[in-house]
Amino acid sequence: MRLAAILVSVAVSIASGAGAAEPVEIPDAGVALRGVLFRPEGPGPFPGVVALHGCGGLLNRSGKIVRRFADWGDRLSAAGFAVVFPDSFTSRDLPAQCRVRERKVRSAHERVGDAQAARRWLQGQAWSAKDRVSLMGWSNGAIASLWAARPRVGPRDGEPDFRSAVAFYPGCRRLGQSAWSARIPTLILIGRADDLTPAAACEQMVAEARGRSARAAITVYPGAYHEFDRPDYPVRVVSGLAYSADGSGRAHVGTNPAAREDAIRRVKEWLAR
Repeated sequence: MRLAAILVSVAVSIASGAGAAEPVEIPDAGVALRGVLFRPEGPGPFPGVVALHGCGGLLNRSGKIVRRFADWGDRLSAAGFAVVFPDSFTSRDLPAQCRVRERKVRSAHERVGDAQAARRWLQGQAWSAKDRVSLMGWSNGAIASLWAARPRVGPRDGEPDFRSAVAFYPGCRRLGQSAWSARIPTLILIGRADDLTPAAACEQMVAEARGRSARAAITVYPGAYHEFDRPDYPVRVVSGLAYSADGSGRAHVGTNPAAREDAIRRVKEWLAR
């Protein structure tokens, strides 16, 4: 099935109380970048969110948007945000990348470009509050969000910068080694039990950025694993991953209800600042 048809299927099959998900095309990314938009009803102007999927991709095997991202799109659009999910993998004819070590789409390069292109696209819409576009990502997309938040990669297109960023369970080791800091307020949400992207590396990274960074905050949830914000997904072990904390390619993923509930509250408050 061609991607355009898949995204039409997504738009038809997913609806929220605030409005339907719809396919979009995002130019100026060096690729025919497609995505999914969740938009509140009405004329706006709406604050926006560029949302970056993880290494598993934006769409599932049935061609529908992954439930976790649809859930966030619904929640944030119901709260008054227009949310666009650029599809970094399928747009480039790539499958899920969680088991791929040498990735053609890199979190520090191509995905940063995708985030900036999606920002410009949102700011070009008549219903968008162009000075209130934030950035949000999960896992691989969270890593891209943190790279995109660094001081030296700010926009050079004359448009307003991202207002803030939220990163769910990023891998922080390489970012920390690069002396990461942020030019925009940045919130990291991660589980203490995460054995794919350990919280300790992110805590160290944030601590070392103090005094040379915009506000950077981190919340670590006791007992929570990777993907703790997934709705109704019992904890399980996945294997064959290209990366894991212990090098085994095995890690736990699954819902932590308390962490999920707290994260939903914190994200809405952070984006509304």
